[in-house]
Amino acid sequence: MTKDQKVVAIQEIKDLLQDAKVVYVADLDGLNAGKSSDFRRQAFKQNIKVKVVKNTLLQKAMEQIEGVDYSEMFPTFKGNSALMIADTANAPAKLIQGFRKKEEKPALKSAFVQETFYLGDNNLDMLANIKSREEMIGEIIGLLQSPIQRVVSALQNKPETVEAKAEEVAPVVEETPAAEAPEAAAESTEETSAE
Repeated sequence: MTKDQKVVAIQEIKDLLQDAKVVYVADLDGLNAGKSSDFRRQAFKQNIKVKVVKNTLLQKAMEQIEGVDYSEMFPTFKGNSALMIADTANAPAKLIQGFRKKEEKPALKSAFVQETFYLGDNNLDMLANIKSREEMIGEIIGLLQSPIQRVVSALQNKPETVEAKAEEVAPVVEETPAAEAPEAAAESTEETSAE
């Protein structure tokens, strides 16, 4: 690789990392071309960018990124490395887990998720269980909606109970004037005959 090619490769990696909030580095070594292609296809479907990179170029690109010090990840950059960039915190971990049901690889080398570094494949299960921002928002909305739904349900049921009570009371109210009417008629008849 020429110096110009290295500069271009570093810039491509920097472009991927620039605004990345979720960065995984995985080991794809041992996957043949077909399996590697299948892994990339599944990543693409889940909106995960995958780029096989040289470790030295990845490290140089990460050193040039402002705002995040990726140096904790550098010791894991050995052998074949694939850079995985995603918007959802647990998506790459779930992809790796799903793929490993059939294969031995890929293996997690390191990850930068929610401003925390995770080193080693032993963190894969924990990363897969991290709730994504969307999942957390969904749970919060669900929790907030629950009391509101109860109030709305109670309000919707209340008019029915008021109407039911009004129907129970209404016949009594209607019967009372009818019962008073004959007495009133009798009184007026008595008054007329007394005159």
